[in-house]
Amino acid sequence: MQDRFLQAADTALRTLFATPRSAQPSPAAGTAEAELSPQEKKLSGAYMRVNHVGEVCAQALYTAQAMVTRDEGLRRHLLEAAQEEMDHLAWTRERLAALGDRPSLLNPLWFGGAFLIGLAAAKVSDQASLGFVEETENQVSAHLQSHLHRLPPQDAASLAVVARMKADEERHADAAVDAGALPLPPPVKSLMAAAAKVMTTTAHYL
Repeated sequence: MQDRFLQAADTALRTLFATPRSAQPSPAAGTAEAELSPQEKKLSGAYMRVNHVGEVCAQALYTAQAMVTRDEGLRRHLLEAAQEEMDHLAWTRERLAALGDRPSLLNPLWFGGAFLIGLAAAKVSDQASLGFVEETENQVSAHLQSHLHRLPPQDAASLAVVARMKADEERHADAAVDAGALPLPPPVKSLMAAAAKVMTTTAHYL
């Protein structure tokens, strides 16, 4: 457990304070930056900041759940998903830099809150933890789908990143179901959606 705690602490520090490195090339690689108006660039930056926050939270959730589970197979599954989410973290950070924008100022708060939620879900059971993963990924996929319609259509680089992320999140949700995810009660899903709304609305600006 001490090793797991140190690994979780290392992930937190790397997520919040280091420049993330992706194992896979960005879907935006090779795509020329579009000529965007200041308003369009600001809009793209806001949506990519929201998406970056989602990946900060994903690192926290998967790390917390991997730290608690006693199932080594599930632990490996969670850490593999976290590595893919690290790619997303790097891609969204790269897009923010390209757009001349910044990550959320509240990332430590988002990470801490998501970590605590992940711990709570994992303490219930592995099945409940996987159910939380499934619902989280489903809600993230829905947000990403909305961004595909709201981003400036000429911002092909951001659209490519969002489309790839959406496909990966849907695959993570399916994998959680295959691993035995327990469906969450409707009130819990509604509470998660409300919390996500607060987070995404705040991160759009801060």
